[in-house]
Amino acid sequence: MAKQKLTVGLVYGGKSGEHEVSLQTAYAVMNAFDYEKYEIIPFYITKAGDWRRGPLLSSPLASLEQLKLERVEGGTKAALDTLFGKLYGEQTLDVLFPLLHGTFGEDGTIQGLFEMADMPYVGAGVLASAAGMDKGVMKKLFEHAGLPQVKYCYFNSTQWAQTSHDLVRSIETELGYPCFVKPANLGSSVGISKANNREELEKSVELALQFDLKVIVEEYVDAREIEVSVLGNDEPIASVPGEIVSSSDYYDYAAKYTDGQSEMLIPAPLDEEVADRIREAALQAFRALEGCGISRADFFVRRSDGHILINEVNTMPGFTPFSMYPLLWRETGVSYQSLLDRMIALALERYERRSALHYENS
Repeated sequence: MAKQKLTVGLVYGGKSGEHEVSLQTAYAVMNAFDYEKYEIIPFYITKAGDWRRGPLLSSPLASLEQLKLERVEGGTKAALDTLFGKLYGEQTLDVLFPLLHGTFGEDGTIQGLFEMADMPYVGAGVLASAAGMDKGVMKKLFEHAGLPQVKYCYFNSTQWAQTSHDLVRSIETELGYPCFVKPANLGSSVGISKANNREELEKSVELALQFDLKVIVEEYVDAREIEVSVLGNDEPIASVPGEIVSSSDYYDYAAKYTDGQSEMLIPAPLDEEVADRIREAALQAFRALEGCGISRADFFVRRSDGHILINEVNTMPGFTPFSMYPLLWRETGVSYQSLLDRMIALALERYERRSALHYENS
């Protein structure tokens, strides 16, 4: 008898600073699944990096706290044995659904683990994930693709230690004040500062270097912040654009997650022609990173002249029902539950195509 349901491995938590955001996303996704189609095996990664596998679920857990699975006999080994079961001829899972944000979650590392396990998984692959996490590499790919963006400076901790004076002078000459300082590899606006003078610039770089070994410094632009959701593999589609009206001077961690004062305007109040250009640029950015599955592309629309500038692409955007990514699709006509179905279908499609290619070359 054919199997009636797909077994989905939901992977969440993680070692990054976005651990709690991941739990919120996992709880929302778990509650949105159609349990007539899917059964869930939860995989919780603690802040220390331990893996914990939960029981097979045919309904969601009752609370977010229950997602923090207790350690069971076998611990990490037992969880990874399930993950790698296909290689042992004991496949339990049909597809993996990572809901991990930040380092070790959307930077290509866990995607590489899934590749080694020979398992289909939702979202971007290794290359797109790594390039999407490293803002310096991302900007180089955007530049190669001809996407306009803000001016920036990119350096590592060794360069800062050896030539900080020259770097500061270069930033002041090329970018000016104010400017934004960011860790190159981090999400959710963690470690980002706005510097208005040399003293603040130096302090901001030191702060960013606490989170990563590489730093991006970007020029300030007075602009509207517009976001577009992208869905697909080789033939991606773009949602209607939405606009972020930040409660803060810029869209920092508090404005995103804690103060509850930022607004989302969906759809964004844009001329139709401008909206179409932004949607096309989102697809162009998706292709520039060799994206697949999902992404959210973030843009600036400069107030002085309406010029469109790509800011970044997020390959694992926030995914609660109140996050911008699914809200944009809801406005475009795709429900949260339908979005989950499409994401899983895209993961299986990509895996089947790649598996066929490997088989033909073997």
